[in-house]
Amino acid sequence: MPLSDLEKMRVEKIHRLRAEGIEPYPGRANRTHTALQATRLFEETETNPGSDGIHVTLAGRIRAVRTMGKIAFAHIEDGSGRIQLFLRVNEIGEENMKHFTNDFDLGDFIEAQGTMVRTRTGEISLLVQSFRMLAKAVTPLPAAKDEIVDGQVVRHATLSDPETRYRQRYADLAVNADVREIFRTRTAIIRALRRFLDERDFIEVETPILQPLYGGAAARPFTTFHNQLKQDLYLRISFELYLKRLLVGMFEGVYEIGRDFRNEGVDFKHNPEFTQLEFYWAYADYLKVMTLTEEMICFVCDEVFGSRIFTYDGHQIDVNPPWKRLDLRQGLIEVVGIDIQKHPTTESLADAMQASGLAVNPDASRGRLIDSLLGDYLEPTLIQPTFLYDYPRDISPLAKSKPGDPTMVERFEGFIGGMELCNAFTELNDPLDQEARFLEMRQEYTEDEELRHPMDEDYLQAMKYGMPPNGGFGMGVDRLTMLLTGQHSIREVLLFPPLREREE
Repeated sequence: MPLSDLEKMRVEKIHRLRAEGIEPYPGRANRTHTALQATRLFEETETNPGSDGIHVTLAGRIRAVRTMGKIAFAHIEDGSGRIQLFLRVNEIGEENMKHFTNDFDLGDFIEAQGTMVRTRTGEISLLVQSFRMLAKAVTPLPAAKDEIVDGQVVRHATLSDPETRYRQRYADLAVNADVREIFRTRTAIIRALRRFLDERDFIEVETPILQPLYGGAAARPFTTFHNQLKQDLYLRISFELYLKRLLVGMFEGVYEIGRDFRNEGVDFKHNPEFTQLEFYWAYADYLKVMTLTEEMICFVCDEVFGSRIFTYDGHQIDVNPPWKRLDLRQGLIEVVGIDIQKHPTTESLADAMQASGLAVNPDASRGRLIDSLLGDYLEPTLIQPTFLYDYPRDISPLAKSKPGDPTMVERFEGFIGGMELCNAFTELNDPLDQEARFLEMRQEYTEDEELRHPMDEDYLQAMKYGMPPNGGFGMGVDRLTMLLTGQHSIREVLLFPPLREREE
């Protein structure tokens, strides 16, 4: 890749420094404190008359430089924040001041040793006694520009184009502190989810990512070929069938947080690979899982934000329990005026939809038509936390039937901000019923072979040994992060979202 003129100038500096015996990429750093630690330590001792000064060594990226003859000021940034360096000829000498002025650029990493002081303007700073380069930045980072708005200085990062930000996430993170905060929050959310489940005696496990059969959902898999085994393998689309095998093995609560992969479309809330939390809980049903879900989301909000109220898409969301419970059938009656119980066949439901002026896919099954009614019309209305419960068996092939009504199953989905957050069942544990459901699923998706759920003989064998009644749960961690950080695209909460290759 050809270098720009600015990059060529910086490369020349690298060569010159090495010719002078200065290594611009040394192998060791000697930092003693972060910027935040040094600032807090100075504040604690500033009023102590017996203190003889705080001596520290800091390191970070140069974000701003201002030279004024025999003195210079520079702001550096590390993972904890920013701090000012105060350089004076009196402390470092003229040669070192010339070295700093000529050889250091914005974006370079610097190590500086000195004493913490407060300048005449009141800013806590490091009065530098010595410094050295830790890493020379060849490519200048996108600069920030200041704009006066209502008399206040507002700083805007020039790296704002979404596609460039996603393709060069490293530069996005380097210049946009708010983006770094999103991913710190994401990590805190995952940590809180783990802590919640660990404290309730769930065991975190790892299940295969490469699987000889894909299952647990109706989704198109990614396929690869194992040369040694000489067989096709699939990236998992769900953890479900492996986690439930562990219930047969006498684990009573298991969970996994990891990646699922589905070779399907991309939009603001879907990505080919996404992070999923799934747990399975012996001797529980979907009603107990509902309660646990409320408790878990509240725990995360308490731990990460200290509040159970947040704003998403202009709506103030309150996750305090109890969440609204709404029967799916009743919800569709209220929104589109169609009672799905009165339309037990695909033809009848399609006719009712057409009579109401709703779009109908002529190739869709009854289950898919119900799914479209839910996704297109009901889901956008579910702003406050809502459990939509009791689903038709047509769209829930792995859930346990409701007592007395084999056409309905014990399933719920949780919605917040007009978006599906989680999905849960009272799980099917009858191996004979499960085998029949697998066969039904193969008939359901006859038009698309890859969507037809394979018959998993090993899973059926596991069930035949006896599986305890249990409740299962799945939640998109990316979606939870979107909600809690106010983001409206899943790409904003993925460090490296997949993008189409650029055409040269």
